[in-house]
Parts: sequence; structure tokens; C-alpha cells
Amino acid sequence: MSIKWETNDEIEIPKGVSVEIDSGHVKFSGPKGNASRVFRDNYVKIEKKGEKILVMISKKNKRNLAIAGTWASMSRTLFRGVTEGFTYEMKIDYTHFPMRVSVKGNSTVIENFLGERSHRSAEIVGSSKVSVKGDRITITGVDKEEIGHTASNIERATKIKGFDLRVFQDGIYLLGGVSDESA
Repeated sequence: MSIKWETNDEIEIPKGVSVEIDSGHVKFSGPKGNASRVFRDNYVKIEKKGEKILVMISKKNKRNLAIAGTWASMSRTLFRGVTEGFTYEMKIDYTHFPMRVSVKGNSTVIENFLGERSHRSAEIVGSSKVSVKGDRITITGVDKEEIGHTASNIERATKIKGFDLRVFQDGIYLLGGVSDESA
């Protein structure tokens, strides 16, 4: 008995972007860089047909429609990432002890946070790029998920425990949200 697949969503591949699909592993390549995702499920599949990506389901139920919608949304986001890129901006905020932030290798190093002698570090995830200029940290990359994890790691590294947060507001905080790199 063969499975009858029906197309749930069609996504147009933008100009200048190439897509390779190999047993659920999808690689997106564009002018800003490369990104990849693994899309595997027994009842939902993704395939390339001409200049479109098709998200197909075998059974029409809530679960499969939800997975198909998520995969389509992730694909659109990755298309936007490899063509335009994404940027997060963070602010270094201190009132009690001047903090020094630098990038060393694959981590962001925070020194003199609340007068501590030892440094704190936050991992830079994937191909994200972090730059520090004055009291601003800029995180750029093609994968929105990776730059979000990097921003989260930096913010979490300066989390204060045991202090009144209304008084000690020192830390590194996200400004606004994600924006296009070209903006």
C-alpha cells in the first residue's frame, strides 16, 4: 500500500538562493551565507520541485498540519536569513561597577561584572558574529535561532542572584528585537 501525499504548502525559492534536500536534511545557500535544518517526520515531508519547496502531508489532522506550518515558516525565515541576514542589538548597562565586554574566540567574555574578580563567559552559537562597540553589542547572522541563542547566553551570563533587582540593574539586555541586517 502506497502513501498518498498531498501538498499542504508551496514556498517560492527566492532568486540567488539554492536549496538542497537529502532525506529530510535541507541546506539553504544564499548571498549572506548558508544555513541548514533537519525536517524529519513519518507523516510530513519536504521536497523540491522546480523553483518551489513543497511541504506535503499524508494524513490531514491537527498534528500534521501544525508540523507542516512550522516547517513552512522555518523555511521562509531561513530564506530571509540567507538573503538579508538578521541582527540583534544588546545594551551593556551598569551603575555600580564598570563592566568590560570583549569577544575571544567562540565566546563573549564579561569582566568586572559587579566587581567580581573572575570573568563570566557566554558561548557564541553556530556562525553568529558578535561585535562590541561602546555600550552596544551587535549579534549578526543568517540563522535567527542561532543568534537568538547567542543573545540568550550573553543575557543569562549577567543574571544577578541574591541582589535586589530594583537596585542592582547591572547586566546586558536585549534592545527591541530582531531586525533585518540590511536595515
